[in-house]
Amino acid sequence: MGQAHSTNAVGNRPDEYILINDAEEPRLGMFDKPLPCFGCGIGWFSFLLGFVFPLMWYFATILYFGRYYHKDPRERSGLAACAIAATICTVAAVIALVVTLL
Repeated sequence: MGQAHSTNAVGNRPDEYILINDAEEPRLGMFDKPLPCFGCGIGWFSFLLGFVFPLMWYFATILYFGRYYHKDPRERSGLAACAIAATICTVAAVIALVVTLL
């Protein structure tokens, strides 16, 4: 009948292994690790904690503008959400201060 098609990368030699990655993109396996802070990342963890302690939003905003997400692009959305929350918090505080003083 002929030889069956093998899915083994080295051609039916079970004692040899090859590294599974792409030579053109070395960062391919970089994101196999789970995110820090219980798996949700620093950005989303700061966002959730910011409702109790709003200074966390400002901390994450500094990380966002410091381009922390270049280390792990999965952090970008959470850090951006913190920057938006910090902006809204600042605007609300300024409005409350103006209303109080006038």
